[in-house]
Amino acid sequence: MTVSIILAHPSPGSFNHAIAQTVLTTLQANGHRTHFHDLYAEGFDPVLTKAELAKDAELPAQIEQHCREICEADGIVIVHPNWWSAPPAILRGWVDRVFRAGRAYNFIPDGAGGAKPVGLLKASIALVFNTANTPQHLEEQLYGDPLQTHWIKCVFGLCGIRTVDRRNFAPVITSTLEQRQAWLAEVKEIVQKYFPVQP
Repeated sequence: MTVSIILAHPSPGSFNHAIAQTVLTTLQANGHRTHFHDLYAEGFDPVLTKAELAKDAELPAQIEQHCREICEADGIVIVHPNWWSAPPAILRGWVDRVFRAGRAYNFIPDGAGGAKPVGLLKASIALVFNTANTPQHLEEQLYGDPLQTHWIKCVFGLCGIRTVDRRNFAPVITSTLEQRQAWLAEVKEIVQKYFPVQP
């Protein structure tokens, strides 16, 4: 299988980087082909321009590469921190520019005068690993867990990916080395579950 890994955290020493490295190492050890992008390290520009809006727009080479990889991927893994109950702006912009109409999804007539989305992505599995400083039960109680809705319904659901598993590691700010090691072991276990050793 081919799996695209997208990391969105500005600090190379972050726990998000440790998660992404664990994902990458596990996938490669299991014989999967990978595309890895550290958006901050690559200086990804998250701003969608007017020139890119049309379905048949000629895209910058970097965006075309990202679109091609996402469309060809059998699986997608996203790693990011929870900032204001949302992904970092660089990651939201990546979705804006890469999950394009005509490539990741289309709208078709719904028979009632409106339109309905049809997912076009090949990927059957998406994993999301995010970190936060708000414990998960409080995120759900106070805010309704917006990231769950964002990734499972708004992004991957609309684009046709039926199996989406998201894991939130929190609170990171008070976590111990032992806790982080246990979380990384859990990351490895989840990746192994969905992307086992290639026969």
